[in-house]
Amino acid sequence: MATVTLRAHAIRLLARREYSGAELQQRLTSKGGAPEEIRTLIDDLSARGLLSNARYAQSVVRQKSSRYSRRSIAGALKAKGVDAPAIDAALNEAAVDDDTTLIALWQRRFGNPPADDREKARQVRYLQARGFSLSSILKLLRTGGL
Repeated sequence: MATVTLRAHAIRLLARREYSGAELQQRLTSKGGAPEEIRTLIDDLSARGLLSNARYAQSVVRQKSSRYSRRSIAGALKAKGVDAPAIDAALNEAAVDDDTTLIALWQRRFGNPPADDREKARQVRYLQARGFSLSSILKLLRTGGL
């Protein structure tokens, strides 16, 4: 793939949404770009401010902060190739609080304490799938969401 078309494809992708450097590299590799050509292009886009892992991390934190725990968001960002300082900065900037998020999510989704063990297990599974710790979930269910 020629540099111009590879660059055009990268800019087209970045015009739609933010991408991490690793995610964009993977997309461009699937289009048939040479690894050294892609690395040069990614470095150039980063230098021009068109590609930023920090901006990508902030975007993901904004999207997921009301539905997922800090641990879950950090894991998702790490899987996309974002470095730890950018993850920490984005999470701290957004002031993501697991306890507040857990209570709000539980109230939105369920609202009432579980009536039986089956319902309790369902609520626990749902909240654990969003990265919350079992101890926090059980504490919430014991207090009835308060």
